[in-house]
Amino acid sequence: MGEYHHNIDEKGRIVIPGKFRDESKGKFIITRGLEKCLYLYTMEEWEKIVNKLNKLPFTKKDARTFIRSFFAGATACEFDRNGRINITSPLVSYAGLTKECVIIGVNDRVEIWDEKLYCEFLDENASKLEEIAENLFEVSNETL
Repeated sequence: MGEYHHNIDEKGRIVIPGKFRDESKGKFIITRGLEKCLYLYTMEEWEKIVNKLNKLPFTKKDARTFIRSFFAGATACEFDRNGRINITSPLVSYAGLTKECVIIGVNDRVEIWDEKLYCEFLDENASKLEEIAENLFEVSNETL
């Protein structure tokens, strides 16, 4: 959980907050996420995702397309002595990372967003959150 603001440098390096580094045990996978952000998974969470994706039927075009995109962008990463990771240029480009970034904890993963794109995402969805929550929890008959 949490939201942190850090800059990415011209070499594609960005500091990952200590709380997220501690949970990863030094290694993790970074890949393309949805909504033009990047997903970071611990090795344990990555294995769970891989197992789920392996169950998708390869005969379905949507499954092949998603798996291709998800795995093609995936890279194993480790932290340098300053707690930074180096994000590959294709991933930097995909997420539109410029300088100011937002790093958020989202349950089973960490997301890295370009700050401008993250603010646009929040603004776009702010008025919809109540309706989204109602629809999601209405289906399961649960409330927060």
